[in-house]
Amino acid sequence: MNNSDYIAVLDSGVGGLSVLRQLQRLLPKERYLFFGDSANAPYGTRPTAQVLELTLAAVEALLPRGIKALVIACNTATAAAVDTLRQRYPELVIVGIEPALKLAAERYPGGQIGIMATEVTLRERKFLALLSRFSGDCQVIKLPVPGLVEQIEHGKANTPETEALLRYYLQSYVGKLDALVLGCTHFPFVRPALERIFGGQTALLDGGEGTARETRRRLREAGLLYAGPGELVLENSGGEEMLCLSRRLLELP
Repeated sequence: MNNSDYIAVLDSGVGGLSVLRQLQRLLPKERYLFFGDSANAPYGTRPTAQVLELTLAAVEALLPRGIKALVIACNTATAAAVDTLRQRYPELVIVGIEPALKLAAERYPGGQIGIMATEVTLRERKFLALLSRFSGDCQVIKLPVPGLVEQIEHGKANTPETEALLRYYLQSYVGKLDALVLGCTHFPFVRPALERIFGGQTALLDGGEGTARETRRRLREAGLLYAGPGELVLENSGGEEMLCLSRRLLELP
């Protein structure tokens, strides 16, 4: 394992690109290999065992490419697979993502916290353990938004149709939440619509920045930080259409 090896970033689709953006801002000279499994998206409605199987298969395909770290940029895959992956590959730097509930509880003690996440994330043991740690400090309201991941995967993040979907599920909470935790890496891509809906009355928090900081810390501890030149390789099981969407979301030519 060399410091010039890739940081692999894995997601169920294009959502993990929101985490990749944070990684590139914090570690711009690193080499990144992003894989989105859009052919099997969304993971958030699949049985946990199937999510685990898909995640393990994707990781096994990435390992021969020369990676020094794996960032699981998917809340659902983290909840289902991170413990198994750490047991299976103890020599690899593995960083998962979790909803920014700790940050919300610290900023708004005793407050009303909404958490938007997929069905799998909200029912997984890892999330329930996180919830039990902080639910005594604030009131947490689970807010699944069925169909939202699919809208984003179809390139419709910033459309009236998607904003209408968000309003349908969230309008009754406007003015009632201190913070809304974006518990899926797809959801930062609808932040403009959420800001319009909540009108600046509710803080929008996601775990991407914290995941990037943890990745930097782990690489520094392992002596694996790289000084460039940087590189970005984008791959997606959904083919060229999803790669075009990925470049558009990253604002690449």
